[in-house]
Amino acid sequence: MYFGEPRVPGLRSGRGFYAIVRHKEVTEALRNPEVFSSYPSVSIPPPPPWAKYIFGNSMVNLDDPQHGRLRRIIARAFTPRMLNKMEEDVTASANRIIDRVIAHGPGGDFISMVANPLAAGVICDMVGVPEKHRSLVIDRVHTWADYTGVRPGFLSSVRLGVKNTRGMLGLRSMFVELGKERRRKPADDLISSLVNANIDGERLTNMELGAFCTLLVTAGINTASNGMAHGLRLLTEHPEQRELLLSDFARHMPTAIEEIVRYVTPGMRTGRTITREHEVCGQRLLPGDKVVLYFLSANRDETVFADPDTFDITRDPNPHVGFGAPGIHFCLGANLVRKEMTVIFRELFDRLPGIRAVGEPRQLLSNFENGLTELRFEF
Repeated sequence: MYFGEPRVPGLRSGRGFYAIVRHKEVTEALRNPEVFSSYPSVSIPPPPPWAKYIFGNSMVNLDDPQHGRLRRIIARAFTPRMLNKMEEDVTASANRIIDRVIAHGPGGDFISMVANPLAAGVICDMVGVPEKHRSLVIDRVHTWADYTGVRPGFLSSVRLGVKNTRGMLGLRSMFVELGKERRRKPADDLISSLVNANIDGERLTNMELGAFCTLLVTAGINTASNGMAHGLRLLTEHPEQRELLLSDFARHMPTAIEEIVRYVTPGMRTGRTITREHEVCGQRLLPGDKVVLYFLSANRDETVFADPDTFDITRDPNPHVGFGAPGIHFCLGANLVRKEMTVIFRELFDRLPGIRAVGEPRQLLSNFENGLTELRFEF
């Protein structure tokens, strides 16, 4: 189905797009970058031309061979060994957060007290962001999330757009400076691994480092935080699933995570540009046409998922596209998100077995990110 696009403040007017909503067609498009290109941008409408000169060209907007070059360099530093090494640190961080929750009293906002601090702490530790910069990182990531939402009025949208642009530019510049420091004096962190990686004579440029680290902290904080918050909400709303999870946590948590990600789909869509004539479900697409792949819809496709609107932590198989589909753009941080969610729910249910969400969560009004801005809880 074709959709026209209204004028969006701060962005070029779009020429409209075709919506792809079924699981089969979404996964086929994700696995076929030769036809469904990420270049020049996965954003629809696309950002203005000057944006890439300020922020750098993120790897999500690239196809092979450019994308493959960046992924080869980055993947060497983003290894299972590094993630496994983090488990002790993630557990310690989770328990410090729970200590503060207990000291605070029997309730509060789960987003600001638990989900955001853990997600931000983990990704900043991993990347190598010094403590003095962390509040700045969190503020700018939240401004970006806010910018994906619906803002009433032209002026408020423009103000938020300007604030977001300044914030993301500052974030990129901070990572470039940290990269220069780590080249001189390496540490045990991801930035050091990235700036000192030399794969077949290739290494990241300053612009590439800034763009990648900005993408990593933005996606890392928001995706993990939303997964944790929605997870507590769903396990509260479905007490029989919570009881089942707690009956054998080690057995059920891996499939519970996949079901939370499927059911919620934190990143709800992405865009592609058609490179050559192609047909999808009888619709002829021409070079230059824009398509939007709706992950949230694909994850509720009744031809793939039995009872797709049912939250079932034992669902198996569960070929959701919450992290993308197998292919060149599958989420590098998927295993990190899984680890964070495993640790926080294991420690929470061990130390605060009565914890549950209360009241109505406050939803981010966005067609891109399925996020919560507030979730009250008690224990």
